[in-house]
Amino acid sequence: MTIKLINKTDEKEIEFEENLKIEDILKKEEIPIESVVVKLNKETVTEDEIVNDGDEIEVIKVIYGG
Repeated sequence: MTIKLINKTDEKEIEFEENLKIEDILKKEEIPIESVVVKLNKETVTEDEIVNDGDEIEVIKVIYGG
C-alpha cells in the first residue's frame, strides 16, 4: 500500500502494509502523536483512523504556549 505523507514542506510517498492506523504510521515515522493534528484526505481525523492505499496524510504540528 502506498500513501503520501506531508509533514511541513516535506512530501513523500511511502510503502506500508495493509490495515494500519494513523497512529502506527506516525510511530514508524517517529512523529510524536501528542504534538500533531492529522488530516486524512483533507479531513481532520484521530489516530485510530485506518489508512487505505492512495490516501494522503498531512501532519500539522501543534504549538503550545502560554
